[in-house]
Amino acid sequence: MRALVRNLGWILAGLVVVGLLVYAFRPVPVEVDTAAAARGPLVVTVNAEGKTRIREKYVVSAPLAGQLLRIRHRPGDPVTTGDTVLAVIEPGDPSLLDARARGEIEAKVKGTEAARQQAEAGLKRARSAHQLAASQWERVKRLRESGVASADEADTAEARERVAADEVRVAEFAVRVAGFEHELAKAALVRVQPRLSADGDPERFEIRSPIGGLVLRVFQESAAVVAGGTRLLELGDPRDLEMEIDVLSTDAVKMRPGARVIVDHWGGPEPLAGRVRVVEPAGFLKVSALGVEEQRVNVIADFTDPLDMRKPLGDAYRVEARIVISEGDALKVPTGAVFRSGAGWACFAERNGRAVLTAVTVGRSNGLDTEVLSGLAEGDMVVVHPSDRVKDGVRVVGR
Repeated sequence: MRALVRNLGWILAGLVVVGLLVYAFRPVPVEVDTAAAARGPLVVTVNAEGKTRIREKYVVSAPLAGQLLRIRHRPGDPVTTGDTVLAVIEPGDPSLLDARARGEIEAKVKGTEAARQQAEAGLKRARSAHQLAASQWERVKRLRESGVASADEADTAEARERVAADEVRVAEFAVRVAGFEHELAKAALVRVQPRLSADGDPERFEIRSPIGGLVLRVFQESAAVVAGGTRLLELGDPRDLEMEIDVLSTDAVKMRPGARVIVDHWGGPEPLAGRVRVVEPAGFLKVSALGVEEQRVNVIADFTDPLDMRKPLGDAYRVEARIVISEGDALKVPTGAVFRSGAGWACFAERNGRAVLTAVTVGRSNGLDTEVLSGLAEGDMVVVHPSDRVKDGVRVVGR
């Protein structure tokens, strides 16, 4: 007993050392970031850069050879249909007395007349197609309200009606342009012989604006002797903008007319909205900044926001577009929580303070969130971006 009392201090010291060693080498939970599997909207988009462009541009050319007077218009100047004088040409006598030049102008008159008739026929076809599309849209809308037609059918019918309306506008524009070209050709034919004005000076040929809008570019500003067909100015209406977005061909096959487009980083305070009008059927080869050859496809989309929201935009402005290819309600987790495990996918679920390797079936993903089809329930906690210290069964604690 005396020996026990005498050694009690050493025994207590040994117990303290053993306790300290146990405490020092005990398993420490790994700190991890966690997130809950939650049900909510999941929007899957294809992100790509594009540019704006005016839907219909018109290049004004010299209808006949002669002396072009200096053009006073500058890019951004407004023009009015039939009123604004764009350029003035003093016809040159040698060209006017040339029999071959006269024959060319007569042939041009006939060609422009045929083009005008063709444009009018195209307008009739476009109007008929629009009437058919509008009636189909009204019918599908009524069926949708009664629950017979699906949402996809309604979206398709609405997109067709919108495209048909745009085709009517394009056809009307083509008729006006063809008529203007025909009038120019007839005016040039009238002036194939030199004429003098009342004061004895050569008559001048005025070229007036065929459309209303703005001057986009001036190709020939200074006075010069020009040949027939020389480009002088380019006109367009910046209010009639569309988007040209080039995407990978593998992404283009997932897109359909009528798909929603979200335009970010265009320079304004709020994103703009749009709709895909057409996915062009022909692709092209493009070399990326890294030197990789890619097959790209142009996607043409229309703005759906009012003009006041996108008024600062002009022709060939850069935009960043997100084209929606899928959206709907889903059970989702952060994309950083799922990883490859063998031939499938897995994640670490946090259960009772431990990381449990859980096999999951994934669906859609937008880069930030991933849809989970099976393996998890709503509210389950998962480890986001697990490090190499996280193993199956390891104790974990949330940061």
